[in-house]
Amino acid sequence: MSAPEMDPPGATADRQLTVDELAARVGVTVRNVRAYSARGLLPPPRMVGRTGYYGRQHVARLLLVREMLAEGYSLAMIERTLASAPPTASSATLALHRALLAPWLPPEPEITTGAELAARAGVPEQPEVVDQLVELGLVERLDDGRLRVIDPALLMAGLQVVGLGVPPAALITAQAEVNEHVRAIARTYVQMFVDTGWRDFVEAGAPRERLDEILATVTRLQPVAAQAMLAAFRTEMAGEVEAAVETALSQLEEE
Repeated sequence: MSAPEMDPPGATADRQLTVDELAARVGVTVRNVRAYSARGLLPPPRMVGRTGYYGRQHVARLLLVREMLAEGYSLAMIERTLASAPPTASSATLALHRALLAPWLPPEPEITTGAELAARAGVPEQPEVVDQLVELGLVERLDDGRLRVIDPALLMAGLQVVGLGVPPAALITAQAEVNEHVRAIARTYVQMFVDTGWRDFVEAGAPRERLDEILATVTRLQPVAAQAMLAAFRTEMAGEVEAAVETALSQLEEE
């Protein structure tokens, strides 16, 4: 990722822009500005009569939207990236927010139907199973009756498990428990980063020259944490399988 694009000194700090001026400042069309606003990518302008005025926070967001679109991100992914960003954030803050969050976002959501999900799993359609998926936050219902799968990679893994003969309801129950454990693991790793590198960065006044170092750490944290968790999982899984096999063999001998 490139270094955050800073607002030119005085360019928009003390000046409010009309929608035409905003579009010209960032290099997008007025139509796109309105479309981004409708999606919630921009906070509402300050209204004076029937005229909306935009400030530097709108410029910052539009610059980030333009950059992410140029890199191939969809508007849906950009929307998810900006959802938790402060509405008055500067360009540098938004760039840091994007860099910290983007590596951890799941793939692009997938649109499907309950019937299609059942067909892919090779089981009869079961509305109650979809209800459970919605309750877990893995699936969202759209107004037209279709379903939005939040994490297609997780769905694919689930379908493979169902293909092994595990009933969907049993898998969903197990996944809910797994999610709780994974959430605790994620919290542990993130807190470790916050208590070390991030705290030092903030206490130093968030110096711009250390920004690349922080971004590199965040980018590397995901694969390193995933490798460590997978290694630990393999060890624990081997122990659990061994214990289960021993129990099963003991029962066979008794019979």
